[in-house]
Amino acid sequence: MPRFSVIVPVYQVEEYLAECLDSVLTQSCPDLELIAVDDRSPDGCGALLDEAARRDQRLRVLHLPANVGLGRARNAGLEVATGDYVIFLDSDDTLTPGLLQAVEDRLKSTADPDLLVYDYARAYWDGRVVRSASAPVFARPGPEVFDLDLRPDLLDLLMVVWNKAYRRDYLAEQGLTFPAGYYEDTPWTFPALLAAGRITLLDLVGVHYRQRREGGNILATATRRHFDVFDQYDRVFAFLDARPDLARWRPVVYGRMLHHLDTVVSKPGRIPPGDRREYFRRAAEHCARLRPADYRPAPGAEGLRTELLSHGRYLTYQGIRALARGRTVAGRLVR
Repeated sequence: MPRFSVIVPVYQVEEYLAECLDSVLTQSCPDLELIAVDDRSPDGCGALLDEAARRDQRLRVLHLPANVGLGRARNAGLEVATGDYVIFLDSDDTLTPGLLQAVEDRLKSTADPDLLVYDYARAYWDGRVVRSASAPVFARPGPEVFDLDLRPDLLDLLMVVWNKAYRRDYLAEQGLTFPAGYYEDTPWTFPALLAAGRITLLDLVGVHYRQRREGGNILATATRRHFDVFDQYDRVFAFLDARPDLARWRPVVYGRMLHHLDTVVSKPGRIPPGDRREYFRRAAEHCARLRPADYRPAPGAEGLRTELLSHGRYLTYQGIRALARGRTVAGRLVR
């Protein structure tokens, strides 16, 4: 049984796939299996995977009969994983050299916790590599092993699955799987962090998160599928409903949800212009149903925006954002 199962869902990344696979298979810690899930990719990815598997027996290729999307492709890989720990990697990103050995050393020194979290950097098309803004979280002093009560700041990190190593038995105990739809990381990452009894951090950039010049991130595409974010948070709160021992986290998760809903609607090119009013209506209905009695809004401009959003105040929200943009432009002109 290998120490690590690295699961890579693959779809339309022919240009980047070889670099991704090499970043795993050339790791200095060789005790791994690489499970690449061809999500019925219409380009040459399937053939590239088969050729790579012929060269390295640690690579196992799953060819799905139909395109199922990122979350369900990950589930397919998880079903056949045999490693002690599971790591997810997107097929246009790369692991940094030496990551798995550093993870292994940390796991051994902390007696195999449920979860290990490492940092990432954005890798731009012009060669720049910029570490995430969350780097101070990893450098903060504290116990080597902890639960979320001791480090609630972990919920401020980007809610993605690919900056963690998960003990596979822990995933089975929690019954974690990915749903379909956009923002599928959300109902996986929150439960994984909230339920973990033993977490550790590794102050190291473990993933280069590719920023494509021409785009390529499906979340940057204007579509009604961004409305999936509401269903994904329903799943998070259903998890909390089933875990009364975690009820203290409801106000915190609600606040993180508001921040996320605000991000989705404020990022250009996500919610189609003709659907923005409906998004606000859905947000108001959603928040009225889930809002904890002891929730307190964030201070400052963010708290104002998220309160307006949570009550469906579309025109006021738009006006405040326009005013803020005007002040920013005016400030640049004065300089």
